[in-house]
Amino acid sequence: MKNKDPLVSILMNCFNGELYLKEAIDSVINQTYKNWELIFWDNCSSDKSAEIFHSFSDKRLRYFCSEKHTGLGLGRKLAYEQICGEFLAVLDVDDVWYPKKLEQQIKFFDDQEVGIVISDTLFFNELKEKILYNGTYPQEGYVFSSLFLNYFVSLETLVLRKSVIDKLDYSFDADFDAISDFDIVVRASRISKLCICKEVLAKWRVHDLSDSWLSPVTKSIEKDKWLAKQLKHIPGFQKEYGKEIKKFIIKNQRSKALSYLVMGKRLMAFRSLFSFKSIYPTDLIIIVFCFLPLSGAFIGYYQMKRTLT
Repeated sequence: MKNKDPLVSILMNCFNGELYLKEAIDSVINQTYKNWELIFWDNCSSDKSAEIFHSFSDKRLRYFCSEKHTGLGLGRKLAYEQICGEFLAVLDVDDVWYPKKLEQQIKFFDDQEVGIVISDTLFFNELKEKILYNGTYPQEGYVFSSLFLNYFVSLETLVLRKSVIDKLDYSFDADFDAISDFDIVVRASRISKLCICKEVLAKWRVHDLSDSWLSPVTKSIEKDKWLAKQLKHIPGFQKEYGKEIKKFIIKNQRSKALSYLVMGKRLMAFRSLFSFKSIYPTDLIIIVFCFLPLSGAFIGYYQMKRTLT
């Protein structure tokens, strides 16, 4: 790649990520696209994360340490304030990029209406692996309505155009930790096109310590808050997306009920379902689970297993 290629800023937020950190950073350094910077935001780690980072001598690696430990949303926001690039990518400390990841995705931004580019990815652990889309790809273009209801972006594949983010009211939202990527990508999709590079260019590691599994109900609670914020701050949002909002609320409450079951909070799960004006057949099955022993453990195991099958 030539020096005239646009700079890509890569956010890597870290809190005690020593286990897979070297592999993640190596996958950035090994990119065939060379004009990038890595913004490493250390959220007051107490392990060897900083030591591992400083073992690399590449000048494109920039280290920042938070003054105090924060939620992920604020950490992403503070890290974003340090970027210099025309494009933004995100790689967490336990995920990996293939060498041509940036090279292949940047090409799609030749279309000035494109603000979001993703790719296919490999979900994996020590025993299994699964290609996310595997030839069956979601909708492309202006996809806000479908993305709002059925979020299909895997974060390690994401590249955003910074000028699109700058048109939003704010970048990353400090109020959201579990849905930080959902928030910024869905808002960006209202004003720009999404394209998919139909190649496997990244790997997402599925494991018990991943933030995706630590607090299963948090994502649903934050989505309730997210919807309330859009309704409050976007004129005409209710009128324009009324049908989608109704479906979103039902789907999120159902997801919340399942999450409460996984946490062993059966009464909370039961109440979540009865917040609906109508009970659907799928909800009757969940209600039955509310009264079965070990149902939460079974659902939690099934959800993680389904990710790789």
